[in-house]
Amino acid sequence: MLEKVSIYTDGACSGNPGPGGYAYIIVSDEKIIYEFSSSVPDTTNNRMELMAVIEALQHSPAGEITLFSDSRYVVDAINKGWVYAWEKDNWAKRKNKDLWMAFLQQNRNKKVTYVWVEGHKDNVFNNKCDTLARQAIIKIKNNV
Repeated sequence: MLEKVSIYTDGACSGNPGPGGYAYIIVSDEKIIYEFSSSVPDTTNNRMELMAVIEALQHSPAGEITLFSDSRYVVDAINKGWVYAWEKDNWAKRKNKDLWMAFLQQNRNKKVTYVWVEGHKDNVFNNKCDTLARQAIIKIKNNV
């Protein structure tokens, strides 16, 4: 098990809702140690952003994680404590309850720092996640 890793995540949708893709990259010492992408035939962008985070946490080989996302929806919900308030309020009228519950299950047993990065800028790993997520959408659209 690695001591520390950085994880980059991204989700994308072609239409919102529409076919979606998500991806994550796990990095140790600035080297990619694992990358993954997948797609869903009918979803939303926010669901894809969350799926990327959930699966990345589930498959992380480290106890200490810095997770980078270009989704304010995800990063603000965590860093500003909204998700914990939603849980306390029994998810009243919350979208994506199923994914937020899965997120909390993965998050609780790990030490994670969440960092927002501006999408489509100079972050090589975030850009690669975006490319992988969009390629996953193309595959599902073409039934590959």
